[in-house]
Amino acid sequence: MAKAKKSSSSALTEESLAFFKNYINTPSPVGFESNGQRLWINYVKPFVDNIFTDPYGTAVGVINPDAPFKVVIEAHVDEISWFVNYINNEGLIYLKRNGGVDHQIAPGQRVFIHGKKGFVKAVFGWPAIHTRISNQDKEPVAKVENLFLDCGARNKKEVEDLGIRVGSVVTYQDGFDELAYDYFIGRAFDNRIGGFMIAEVARLLSESKKKLPFGLYVVNAVQEEIGLRGAEMIARRIKPNVAIITDVTHDTTTPMINKMIEGDTSCGKGPSLSFGPAVHNKLLQVVEDVAAKAGIPVQLRTVSRSTGTDTDSFAYANDGCPSVLISIPLRYMHTTVEMLHRRDIEQTIRLMYETLLTLTPKTNLSYFE
Repeated sequence: MAKAKKSSSSALTEESLAFFKNYINTPSPVGFESNGQRLWINYVKPFVDNIFTDPYGTAVGVINPDAPFKVVIEAHVDEISWFVNYINNEGLIYLKRNGGVDHQIAPGQRVFIHGKKGFVKAVFGWPAIHTRISNQDKEPVAKVENLFLDCGARNKKEVEDLGIRVGSVVTYQDGFDELAYDYFIGRAFDNRIGGFMIAEVARLLSESKKKLPFGLYVVNAVQEEIGLRGAEMIARRIKPNVAIITDVTHDTTTPMINKMIEGDTSCGKGPSLSFGPAVHNKLLQVVEDVAAKAGIPVQLRTVSRSTGTDTDSFAYANDGCPSVLISIPLRYMHTTVEMLHRRDIEQTIRLMYETLLTLTPKTNLSYFE
């Protein structure tokens, strides 16, 4: 493996990177996010005044909790996964999606089944190439209905004896690693990278002893991958005045992606700012001005009816909340080798941090004043 080069300058400490790696390696599937949230809460706790959680597991660190004006910075903790749906008499396990997991990458992958007795290792079995190719038949294509897990059990009872049952959740084993030229790879950078970045913003605010003129709510939401549900719940509870959302977006420079449709975004060239109905134009201009003043490069993209991120839930919550989306470019989304660049992480953290130092309750976000 090529050894990762060290950045010449970094906002990231050895301690924060150690947390990041552990956080990425800790499965937090949709609906079962508590393990990842515990890590995140323990990391954020020294940097905030208090922490609360909601009934479904969204975690919030608060700075200046008594301030009437409320600003949110937000990401989501959940990752795509599978559910055990059926166990046949031969001990093979069939699945349903839990979020937008990609069935085409599954054959040959190693997984953890989250059983009642702990993790059970298993693999997505797939027929050998020798048995798939014939002159008469087309090669089988991976589909949810023909994918199966093999955990070593050879009948249904042996599967159940391992603590596996219908409803057990399944995540891929692959974790954090480093490539050359400051690239990181891992499972579930979508969007635990966001949770890491908002935690780092809280750390920088604490260490710099900056006093904000508003209450800051550092929100790590659950259940984004199945319809922005965690953000929907917590937005109604907090009732923020402004929301800054961070998530991943597609690096469109790899093969098989049409830039005329997806736009032109690349890892290593800075955070991506979105234009779209849910994105508040005046708040977006504030972020653009901050980036220009601080010398932070940004990339621009457009969305159509929705952003497809928690931005939509915050923007349209309550009486409407001016919201902006700051995305980090990512290669190979929803695979086990999602890839992003260290420099983009540092610049996205800095852009959120500098934006918070610029905002005040008097920042004019009205379209008519």
